[in-house]
Amino acid sequence: MKNILVAAAGILSLIYLLNPTMGIFELLPDNLPFIGNLDEATATMVLIAALRYFGWDISELFTKKKAIDFTNEK
Repeated sequence: MKNILVAAAGILSLIYLLNPTMGIFELLPDNLPFIGNLDEATATMVLIAALRYFGWDISELFTKKKAIDFTNEK
């Protein structure tokens, strides 16, 4: 049951982010100062959390890669 709820939340957030109605259906208008994009940010967080729940950790895409240090080679 929990898997179904997480999957439904992920699908709904993906649909909201794709916004097939071109802005007709929107919880908060984007032209409101400071809070206009909070609904998209929340939908993004829900989608990332749902993907992580099912084993797809895409948060690594947002972090810097560690550089390999070749100076200590023998």
